Amino acid sequence: MTVQTVDVGALRPERFEEVLPADRFAVLVEAIRNGSELLGGRTVWNVNSTAHGGGVAEMLRSLLAYCRGAGIDTRWAVIPGTPEFFRITKRIHNRLHGHTGDSGSLGPEEADVYRRALAPALDDLRSMVRRGDIVLVHDPQPAGLVTSLRDDAAAVVWRCHVGVDAPNDVVRSAWDFLRPFVEPAHAYVFSRRQYVWEGLDGSRSVVIPPSIDAFSPKNQELSPQQVEAIVASTGIVRGRPNGAPTFEREDGSTGVVEREATFHDGGDAPPADARLVVQVSRWDALKDPVGVIDGFATTAASHDAHLVVAGPSAESVTDDPEGSEVLAACLQAWKELEPAIQPRVHLACLPMEDPAENAAIVNALQRHAEIIVQKSLAEGFGLTVTEAMWKARAVIASGIGGINDQIEDGVSGVLLADPTDLEEFGRAVTSLLGDPERARRMGEAARVRARDLFLAPRHLEQYLDLFERMLAAGD
Repeated sequence: MTVQTVDVGALRPERFEEVLPADRFAVLVEAIRNGSELLGGRTVWNVNSTAHGGGVAEMLRSLLAYCRGAGIDTRWAVIPGTPEFFRITKRIHNRLHGHTGDSGSLGPEEADVYRRALAPALDDLRSMVRRGDIVLVHDPQPAGLVTSLRDDAAAVVWRCHVGVDAPNDVVRSAWDFLRPFVEPAHAYVFSRRQYVWEGLDGSRSVVIPPSIDAFSPKNQELSPQQVEAIVASTGIVRGRPNGAPTFEREDGSTGVVEREATFHDGGDAPPADARLVVQVSRWDALKDPVGVIDGFATTAASHDAHLVVAGPSAESVTDDPEGSEVLAACLQAWKELEPAIQPRVHLACLPMEDPAENAAIVNALQRHAEIIVQKSLAEGFGLTVTEAMWKARAVIASGIGGINDQIEDGVSGVLLADPTDLEEFGRAVTSLLGDPERARRMGEAARVRARDLFLAPRHLEQYLDLFERMLAAGD
């Protein structure tokens, strides 16, 4: 069998009573009751291309666990792919964001490679999916499975996690490639209304924004002692850990952070008491880590903060062949900094052998930061922004895509009008560093907004509503 099934535990949705207002929690309880009755005897399948790395995998891990905790049979299948297949799907990903990427073609030859690479996974999935099941196919990589799976399931949904507000010809070239593959789906789910494609049936298009899990290792509450122990034990900051670097795993057991981060700039980690500006993301050119480095440098002489640009070990993200190249570009940008600035800019690769450990490290790093940035050139939604908001941190982020839905500019964060304007970015960093009280107020407002709009219960409720409507239409 070529398809990998991912083990997903069960989490009790009732735990959200701790963080939700009473009226919102009551809505969740009712939705779960109705969903359990509706889906009894059915399996909800989720199909994507990686079990680790990126927001989609993180969302699936928690959302599926809450579904299972609610008595809904939910499963996760990960398709394999050849290097050529992932080069093509990365090309599609870049173009869906409006960027040409490697400038390669998306024609009949690429479509043939795409189909042939998916054929073994299709054979496996058709032996697993039953007639009454629901299948959610996530993003471009497995999109070519939609048509055939429609013949085997009660309903097939294509979930697109990326998009742009104003599509250009580059974006439309990706749509033209994918549309024949996804058009037969019973429903299409997008993160924003602006992302719904031209040429798709609007009556089958649904908007469901992403979400985070407040209790996952990446977002759970950590005491100040845990935060400092984790960032010290991983070597993200200099100093000896004072206490145990522990966190709670998803099964309720106690995890211990044992692995260290790797710094690729050749310098020391920042001091334990340094004021940190942090960006955490995949090593992806569209996240613009080089721009973050150069933009920080434009105003670094006016403050004493350190910058940490952190991402996963590049070789650990199997569906992104460009990660190592982007990391190399960041290192080159670091080498070109003024000698006085270099010691205050750090490139950290976080260990990925244990995904929960990695998530706890990210959690501690974000909580240790004074300011979190996400200076993306393109962004479908930007869950790192939501994560930072939940942790009550002031966020400076590009005013693009789904980030606009999250941050109220000047209230719950700062939106950059032009992501490519490095001086605007540098001024925003300097302004917040110079006004800690303003940063604190923004962080508090951000946490409330994340709680009200971007936690898992809202996401679950919208999916259950969609399933109910699709099944009713098929009766």
